[in-house]
Amino acid sequence: MALAGRVALRGGARLPSPCPAAAPLCRPDGLPAACGRPYSSRGKEKIDMSMYPVESIRNFSIIAHVDHGKSTLADRLLEITGTISKTDRNKQVLDKLQVERERGITVKAQSASLFYNHEGINYLLNLIDTPGHVDFSYEVSRSLSACQGVILVVDANEGIQAQTVANFYLAFEAQLSVIPVINKIDLKNADPERVEKQIETLFDIPTDECIRISAKQGTNVEKVLQKVIEKIPPPQCNTADPLKALVFDSTFDHYRGVVANIALFGGEIVKGQQIVSAHTKKRYEVNEVGILTPNEQPAHKLYAGQVGYLIAGMKEVTEAQIGDTLFLSKQPVEPLPGFKSAKPMVFAGMYPIDQTEYNNLKSALERLTLNDSSVTVHRDSSLALGAGWRLGFLGLLHMEVFNQRLEQEYKMSVILTAPTVPYKAVLSSAKLIKEYGKDQITIINPAQFPDKLSVSEYLEPTVLGTIVTPHEYIGKIITLCQDRRAVQKDMLYIDENRVMLKYLFPLNEIVVDFYDALKSLSSGYA
Repeated sequence: MALAGRVALRGGARLPSPCPAAAPLCRPDGLPAACGRPYSSRGKEKIDMSMYPVESIRNFSIIAHVDHGKSTLADRLLEITGTISKTDRNKQVLDKLQVERERGITVKAQSASLFYNHEGINYLLNLIDTPGHVDFSYEVSRSLSACQGVILVVDANEGIQAQTVANFYLAFEAQLSVIPVINKIDLKNADPERVEKQIETLFDIPTDECIRISAKQGTNVEKVLQKVIEKIPPPQCNTADPLKALVFDSTFDHYRGVVANIALFGGEIVKGQQIVSAHTKKRYEVNEVGILTPNEQPAHKLYAGQVGYLIAGMKEVTEAQIGDTLFLSKQPVEPLPGFKSAKPMVFAGMYPIDQTEYNNLKSALERLTLNDSSVTVHRDSSLALGAGWRLGFLGLLHMEVFNQRLEQEYKMSVILTAPTVPYKAVLSSAKLIKEYGKDQITIINPAQFPDKLSVSEYLEPTVLGTIVTPHEYIGKIITLCQDRRAVQKDMLYIDENRVMLKYLFPLNEIVVDFYDALKSLSSGYA
């Protein structure tokens, strides 16, 4: 594709016709929204973001269970606002990673800025598409910190599922406005009335607030945008305040260093300013700021309440800590609260296939952990496999995806050991307590397990699991949970057919194959 916005012609394709005169001007480069010409970040006119004061900005996320149609809804919203052109090729535009395309799942939260004219006012809508798998709930909670509201998507066919509940509570705890949307009403088994009742019973949201849509066919999607403008409040911040920007994501570019995604909670940011990171206390000069329309689009300035990207010559991958606050060197501010660090639940050893690859693997790991900050890395060595690392992941799928990204994005093949969970030992021997300096130690590597004579008790990690299932499978599922040493905490009928069970599980029992066993017992419904 040519950079200046011309379209590469394929076998007999015609040049795009000029834009229709009657189309409303609402795209940043002055092209009408209906004219979906691709425009890229370099060689572009910079856009003026001062036309969007705080009161006409809406920041929102799309949250849902796996496969309820978040990314498809995001595609339709991008098309309606003219951010991307309407073609049949728009499938999960925001899922950029190869892993995401192959598996058909979202792994990284992605943001995009949409321009929308509602009742004569131009609005700037910042949309963040989030993953639905429980392993990536850290991505969801991080995305919500940059938002004031969420669209909660529920499949009209499946109804409310486990991650719908979990993600709703993440949004609820963050005190965000929730817009319930019932998707896939075009399917022949769709039952939106039943789903509306479930939403009312579980989340206490009145049924008349639900919007019924079909993201695939584009039915009623405009209504969602209007609801976003009416229901979600603008960000509470002021351009007159000193600069305060939250880094909520970052990626590494070989040519330009670290590209940080920022949400501005005050002030304005422009090229040439001297900024300081609250985490590392280092100074940087801003080289470029802009917005993501999913592709980078440079701007003159970013103002309070807007979401965009920033390039400031950060060379080291460790410098753009996610959750960090950036401010002007002359106006220090109180740092934003940041994020709770993610708790790794599954540990596995990772070793290079050949020890000569150790340094290459080390730099690949550093870059990938910048992009996925929920992985913990500890150096480790094994008698058989040599030097390597012990990595902590949020779950098994997370581990598989991380490994796949290492292979695809960095061409690294590695040996992964079987996943284990961390244990704690409460020591009873005075000699060992003196040696470790504390009476409780965490054991990550099975080789370091202390002798049971010197330990008064072992502790293992437990998780509170929510299982949503059709009621005919309850007997089998309760037996499965008891076999895995689980303790029942709660049982609640969501509607006449579905039950929500809450269990306290030892993590070790469910980490490897519990989910598969649950799916096969319940024919894929639980």
